[in-house]
Amino acid sequence: MAGEQSASMQAVQVRDFISDIIESYEKMPMALPRYLLAVLGPAIVFFMLSLAGAIALPLPLLVRIPVFLLGVLLLGGAVLYPRLLVEQTRRSLENQLHLLITHMTVLSTTNIDRVAVFRTLAREEEYGELATEMNRIVQLVDAWNQSLDDACQRRAREVPSKPLADFLDRLAYSINAGQSIDDFLLGEQNAMIQKYITVYESALGNLEVMKDLYLSMILSMTFAIINAIVLPILTGTDATMTIGAVIVLFVFVQLGFYFVIRTMSPYDPLWFHQREYRTKADRQIDITLYGAVGLSITMVLVLALGTFNLTVVGETVRPIMMELPIPLLISTPLTPLAVPGIVARRHEKRIGERDEEYPGFIRALGASETAKQSTTTAVLKTLKTKDFGVLSREISRLYTRLRMRLDPDRSWFFFTAETNSYLVQKFSEMYNVGRSMGGKPKLLGELISRNMNEIIKLRRQRKQSTVTLIGVLYGITASASFAFFIGLEVVEILASFSTQMNLDSLQFGTLIYAGVYDVPFIEYMLTLIILFNALLSSLMIRMVDGGHKANAYLHFVMLVWVGSLMAVATSSLAGALISI
Repeated sequence: MAGEQSASMQAVQVRDFISDIIESYEKMPMALPRYLLAVLGPAIVFFMLSLAGAIALPLPLLVRIPVFLLGVLLLGGAVLYPRLLVEQTRRSLENQLHLLITHMTVLSTTNIDRVAVFRTLAREEEYGELATEMNRIVQLVDAWNQSLDDACQRRAREVPSKPLADFLDRLAYSINAGQSIDDFLLGEQNAMIQKYITVYESALGNLEVMKDLYLSMILSMTFAIINAIVLPILTGTDATMTIGAVIVLFVFVQLGFYFVIRTMSPYDPLWFHQREYRTKADRQIDITLYGAVGLSITMVLVLALGTFNLTVVGETVRPIMMELPIPLLISTPLTPLAVPGIVARRHEKRIGERDEEYPGFIRALGASETAKQSTTTAVLKTLKTKDFGVLSREISRLYTRLRMRLDPDRSWFFFTAETNSYLVQKFSEMYNVGRSMGGKPKLLGELISRNMNEIIKLRRQRKQSTVTLIGVLYGITASASFAFFIGLEVVEILASFSTQMNLDSLQFGTLIYAGVYDVPFIEYMLTLIILFNALLSSLMIRMVDGGHKANAYLHFVMLVWVGSLMAVATSSLAGALISI
């Protein structure tokens, strides 16, 4: 009985999954016939060719299997891509829904009409898909003469995000019932925060699942590469072709996981990037980045001169290069790229501290403005003497600009730019706009403070997940590098043993095919795999932690060095143990 229930539940899940995929084809931005011709059709053709090649080509089995799996991978990606695209759209709608509702609440407490609230939000390009949805609602009202509640209900049936659809449904019902939009939104805050917490934690949970799945898949692919390294010495197949085929499959698997993790990661950026004003942090990161890239290019050119033995510089460095292992030669020119990552991490720590202080500041500012019935400048004169940690400097500079009669919008813009914080920028803009449109400062301050505190709590959970992911990726890099090069070292030892014992002259000499290996080229290929793994792993870390792009450079360099040092240590220790 239990088995039948389990089978029926699995059948329902499969049907739901298939129906979701079919539905995603209808909702994707590209027209269905065009997608079938441009993407799905070529993928099917490639799959058929890979199947035919795996059956008919006179290649070793270890080469034909990866060729077939590559066709399966591309076909599966083409079939599931629309679903992934719809999922990405849903994520983009849900990731900033809390900010949009908070912004909507702030605007609703001002002296503008309710349609103008949607019109204002539609102009906020930072909301992405949410701004597009707000614009569609405005178009239904303006161009098609729909009432606001009808427009909200209409869009609620179309959006792929259930939280957004539920919110629009409730909003439409409340408007139709005669409730004011500000009363509804103020009462909606707790429900909105709880739903955002649920969505955020669900995304983190999905990342944990993907982390475990990624670990299992990479270990499996590592085992496949080890087999591709070792088996040709027993079978006599072309080792370079076999290893290359498995490496290509390894690359595609990692790319697939990268795009899935990119889609599943919650959108919660730490930095506020804008083009009008280059802050001190931006300038420092840019200077170190340009310097690091220039130094890396110079080192690459020096190594190139040494490789081809050109000029005096090449003749000088060539003996040193001959003594160094290939992994170290490739890792050394990349090392300067870690410097901008270190600078970015130092600034990110200060941004996190500013975010921690901001809720207290904005709550105190709103309460003081309401209590004293005075301007922001007068209140800041008192608040700037309080200790708000690393935020105190920016508060003092904001007060100075306002006191000098600078435009309040520009003064707040420079304040948010100097903090470099995405949350500070968004919530400060909400407060300033709400304040200028007649909103109550105390209400705005408490609303913003409560929402930001919840986001900070979620960021702490995200930081823990990121630390776990970093540990997993570094561990995978070290273990994979060890496995790759221990396999290569075993092959070299067997080949050396065959040469020393002169097995080729014996009757059973064909048991070991040492001549099928181009060891330096294979070592170079394995080092490139370490580089590629480090690149995608660093991008995954940056995607999950939401930090600056320069963070990826730091992790890239560290992962490359972890893999390279493990490769060198493995080769040295294995050779030393065998020689004992």
